[in-house]
Amino acid sequence: MAKFNLKLRKSRHQPMTAEGAPGFAREPRLELFLLGVSNMVGEDTFYEGSTTRDARFRDLVAAVAVADPDWFGRFVPWLRSGAMMRSASVVAALEGARAQVAAGIAGSRAVVNSALQRADEPGEALAYWLARHGRALPKPVKRGIADAAVRLYTERSLLKYDSVGSQVRFGDVIDLTHPTAKDDRQGDLFRHALDRRHRRDNPLPSSLRMLAARDALMAMPVEQRRAVTDPAVLGAAGMTWEALAGWRQNALDATAWESVIPTMGYLALLRNLRNFDQVGVSDTVAETVAAKLSDPGAVATSRVLPMRFLSAYNAAPSLRWAYPLEKALQHALTNVPALDGRTLVLIDTSGSMRSPFSRDGSLLCWDAATVFGLALAARAQAATVVSFSNASRVFPPMAGESVLAGVRRFTDDGYFLGMGTDTEKAVRKYFDGHDRVVILTDEQARWHSSANVAAAVPTEVPVYTWNLAGYRLGHAPTTANRHTFGGLSDAAFAMIPLIEAGSHDRWPF
Repeated sequence: MAKFNLKLRKSRHQPMTAEGAPGFAREPRLELFLLGVSNMVGEDTFYEGSTTRDARFRDLVAAVAVADPDWFGRFVPWLRSGAMMRSASVVAALEGARAQVAAGIAGSRAVVNSALQRADEPGEALAYWLARHGRALPKPVKRGIADAAVRLYTERSLLKYDSVGSQVRFGDVIDLTHPTAKDDRQGDLFRHALDRRHRRDNPLPSSLRMLAARDALMAMPVEQRRAVTDPAVLGAAGMTWEALAGWRQNALDATAWESVIPTMGYLALLRNLRNFDQVGVSDTVAETVAAKLSDPGAVATSRVLPMRFLSAYNAAPSLRWAYPLEKALQHALTNVPALDGRTLVLIDTSGSMRSPFSRDGSLLCWDAATVFGLALAARAQAATVVSFSNASRVFPPMAGESVLAGVRRFTDDGYFLGMGTDTEKAVRKYFDGHDRVVILTDEQARWHSSANVAAAVPTEVPVYTWNLAGYRLGHAPTTANRHTFGGLSDAAFAMIPLIEAGSHDRWPF
């Protein structure tokens, strides 16, 4: 079955990119794939407002969910667990279910369930549906959300995510979807969640020991709380680092951080390295954090995307984190292929690549492109790395340099160029008999006299474009030996040798 190399939709007129170059429309599944892996729902991008972008996403979801239910049923779980796109996968699952129900297509229940992987997400899904489509819940949506609630609702998750500030709380999900508890203890938890939501003063069931431990801590006088520093006591009460500051009613000092670090998750540790340094967490405790961050098993389990390590590296002022973060990044990139031959890697550092790549804005598209471009080059037998916009510069390799150190040099030495996107000019200038070309870009190429970017490379040489923004039009047609992808993950890059080996299974799911 054809995957990426599909016939383009015909148009009477040649469409244009946002910068006036010839633009090439994509087959709907590929357009949805590219938009899905780059769509921070509700966020503007450089060339496309959030309202337009989100509407395009919903329309694509509805069309593809009906036209190819099997593909869609594999895409949504991968979007959530493989590409780690939370909001986009929830919206895709719900809008796809709505379209499939209208078309009489079964299977939506499992897709909805698969998109919800964190305990606050059943409530988020329900809030989205109620705001957009009202209180009438189709059975697949209702049952899919209920399945996720049974899988995800625990005492710890209720303490962490059942916030009074949420529009839809755990009790609302239980009220509206009627999940069947998997055992008596979860049944007690469901009843207590309803009591919490409706402010009923019923006694706490004896089976809910973590909630009882939290209640005991909350009953302590404020002036006594700072003396509670035993990680076991705090852990038994499900006390997260976010909750600890509110409970103590003061900012966390070194002792407080050290009391909660043993129970913190991988991503929470990664996000708080600057805080650990600012309060003076001891070197002994820091060593335990560093060991966890650089443990290959912990990296694999965390599913943290490589860009997070760059964000942490930029934020943490202490050199004691640099080597553990470099090791962690290397572990996260174990599936980046070791490419043979000569590879030309082109990193788009034009002005539009300053669009946010992460929701919090701590990483931009050109940051993500640089991390993966340098990682790919580090793993290649021979690579030429080029930063391009209107102008372009070769980024010279340094023997033994780590990826994160290379990113820092890329920044310090002025390789983020700004200006426009003259992709074809850079390809023509630097292609010199390479075995493949990899372009990391938003594809918004500037107008140029030639037909398209891929025409600058002989047809027998594969060109791989990674689109970081998911815009509708691309800078080249998707044909034999011309491949366009989205989502900067090790699984995505692993498709390069699969394609070159002649594999036809070109989706990463």
